[in-house]
Amino acid sequence: MSYDKLKNLWKKDEEMSFQGWDFSYLEKRWEDENLPWDYKDILKKYLRSDYQLLDMGTGGGEFLLSLNHPYKKTSVTEAWEPNLKLCNERLSPLGICVRQVYEDAQLPFEENSFDMIINRHESYDIREVKRILKPNGIFITQQVGGKNNELLSKRLIKDFVSKYSYLNLNYSLEELKRNSFDILYKDEYFPYLRFYDVGAIVYFSKIIQWEFPSFSVDSCFDELFKMYEELKTSPYIESHEHRFIIVSKNIKNQ
Repeated sequence: MSYDKLKNLWKKDEEMSFQGWDFSYLEKRWEDENLPWDYKDILKKYLRSDYQLLDMGTGGGEFLLSLNHPYKKTSVTEAWEPNLKLCNERLSPLGICVRQVYEDAQLPFEENSFDMIINRHESYDIREVKRILKPNGIFITQQVGGKNNELLSKRLIKDFVSKYSYLNLNYSLEELKRNSFDILYKDEYFPYLRFYDVGAIVYFSKIIQWEFPSFSVDSCFDELFKMYEELKTSPYIESHEHRFIIVSKNIKNQ
């Protein structure tokens, strides 16, 4: 296939729209290794029906709704405008409290508002989380570590350096302990992520802009073409993710 045809083909993937946190467009075009823990099962171990629950960075609310928590006892935050629009369309009519956030250190809730705060792949300020979490409240976070897709980022982006290389399980544990949280559960893992065609890498890299800064088909065409050639003899292009999870309890006020 000619360079021009390849570029035009990959640009179609680059231009595909993305909503919520839904990667169904890549179905059968990639494979993500399962984590050794199940985030939903862990949440349900601690979540009670009478709890006031906050889901930080809920995306489009897809996962939150799967928990079937009483809507009147549920609140969410979201910063990204397209996702906020989805939340207002999907969640607000159900009675779920939807709040936009602009800064991690300024969450729009009163002190001691929640029995449980959950956070999957959303940044946070632990002091602000503590402020709005009740004494003995539960904070559960699954985070993307600083080594996430570093291998692929370095292949695509010249002179790539992660801004979050410090972020790992030990760093977050120490931060929680300094702010008087008791650790109830913790784990860390580096699952593989495999792409079966270059267009899937294009779609993914365009969305995850913080891991692939200034990515475009035009600017990264040479690197993409090398992967295209590699896939002629290899079944996939492999990257490695970085995940860790912590369940903690707010053991005292400061």
